[in-house]
Amino acid sequence: MIAGRRRATAGGAIALAALALAATTPAGAGARAAASADAPSTTTDALPASVRAALGTPLLAGSGSLRWFGFRIYDATLWTGPEGADPLDPARRPFALELRYARSLSGTAIAERSAEEIARLGLGDAEARQAWHRRMQQLFPDVSDGDRILGLHRPGQAVRFYLNGSPLGEVADPGFGPAFFAIWFDARTVAPELRQALLGPAASR
Repeated sequence: MIAGRRRATAGGAIALAALALAATTPAGAGARAAASADAPSTTTDALPASVRAALGTPLLAGSGSLRWFGFRIYDATLWTGPEGADPLDPARRPFALELRYARSLSGTAIAERSAEEIARLGLGDAEARQAWHRRMQQLFPDVSDGDRILGLHRPGQAVRFYLNGSPLGEVADPGFGPAFFAIWFDARTVAPELRQALLGPAASR
C-alpha cells in the first residue's frame, strides 16, 4: 500500500514537473518536485499590456523553480493585483502565473499531464474535464528552453494564455481557471514547496 502511494506521488510529480515531461517519461519512483529561490527576477515590463490592465497595478507575489531529479524544468512567477494573493482561495482574485521553461517539452504532453493532474485533484466533472483537455490540446504549443507561457486568471471569466508575450487563446469556461491553477495552488499539489514560494508563508496553513 505504501509503495502504491509512492508510485502515485511520483506520477503526480512528473505531471507537474513538465506541466509535464514528454509522454514517454517513465512514471517510476524517484520523481521529485521542489522549489528554489533562484528563479530569475522579472519586472512588470515583461507582462503583456492586457495582463497589466487586468491586474491593475501588478505585484510580484512570489517565484520559484520546479526541478525533477535535480534538473530545472521551469521557473514560475506569480503576479497579482494590489490586493495580493489569497493563499486560502487564490482563485477568488485575479492573477497571472508565468512559467519560463528550461528545456524542450511537447505541447501535447503539457495538455495531457495537466488534464491528468486536474483529474487527480477531482476537479470538474468528466464532461468538463474532457472539454478542457481538448481545448488545452489546441492551445498549448511545444516549448523550448527560454519560452514563457503565461496564464491570466480573472474570477468568473475565461483564462487567457500567452506565449512569450503574444496571445495564444483562451479557455472560455469560467470553471476551468480554478481547476487548472489548482495544479499549483491546491493544498494537495505535488509540489508544496513551490506553492509556498509562490503564495508566501501563509500558504502553509
